[in-house]
Amino acid sequence: MSFTIGEGETYGLLGPNGAGKTTSISMIAGLLEGDAGEVRVSGEIISTRSTAGKSEIGLVPQDLAIYPDLTARENLAFFGRLYGMGGSDLTSRVDEVLDVIGLAGRSDDLVKEFSGGMKRRLNIGIGLLHKPQLLILDEPTVGVDPQSRNAILESVESLSDEGMAVLYTTHYMEEAERLCDRVAIIDEGKIQAEGTRRELVAMVGQKDRVTISGGGDLTAAAESVRAVAGVSEASSSDHQLHILTDDASSILPELLACVTDSGGTIGGVEVFEPNLEAVFLHLTGKALRD
Repeated sequence: MSFTIGEGETYGLLGPNGAGKTTSISMIAGLLEGDAGEVRVSGEIISTRSTAGKSEIGLVPQDLAIYPDLTARENLAFFGRLYGMGGSDLTSRVDEVLDVIGLAGRSDDLVKEFSGGMKRRLNIGIGLLHKPQLLILDEPTVGVDPQSRNAILESVESLSDEGMAVLYTTHYMEEAERLCDRVAIIDEGKIQAEGTRRELVAMVGQKDRVTISGGGDLTAAAESVRAVAGVSEASSSDHQLHILTDDASSILPELLACVTDSGGTIGGVEVFEPNLEAVFLHLTGKALRD
């Protein structure tokens, strides 16, 4: 497998259980030696023996790496000192991170009193404390409630705005679609496909579906819509117009204009975009959680 992640980019690594996601992450973080090839972070080669470059990595593992008998602030301060931070710089950075992960109001409470979602957020805070160039998040929302999960996703969304590269693995397809600029689908230790959601969908021939409900002369409207660039199919039935197109969002105004210009009336519009789940099943023959 081979891929790159740029500054400010969130890169998703998706695959069924046993596909090699955690093994890949372990090699990228320098915890496991690869059989061949190399990993570079900020130009430095990363291996189990190297020290240069590892300070540019923040790793948030699946298992919680926090101390329950310390407060959130004490946990962050402890790990900050392990990173070589100290003094007023560490104090101010701890305050910044507590705000980012939404725990400023609970900063002086013992972690053992936290919910599972709050512990997960603190785990993420430890990973980004030293402002790494690359933040690795290995399934950070496993086992958390919906409210905490949304708070975690909002925190991750803000990281790319700061120029941080994020490598994100998840078992939730909707998370990848929401967060990731690009996605790699991995199975049996190999990348099967890589690209943006739109690029991956195009690889397997999936198209957007547009359904326009209305009245009037929809037969003539369908004929007019077929002439629009990017439309592969258009038909009418039961007061509805059904359209297949490569990119519905870019030509939707033109489609609506064709309908009204042809004597049709519009009562409602629905756009169905193919998702990563369909692509994933096509490429691996498995559901994401298999």
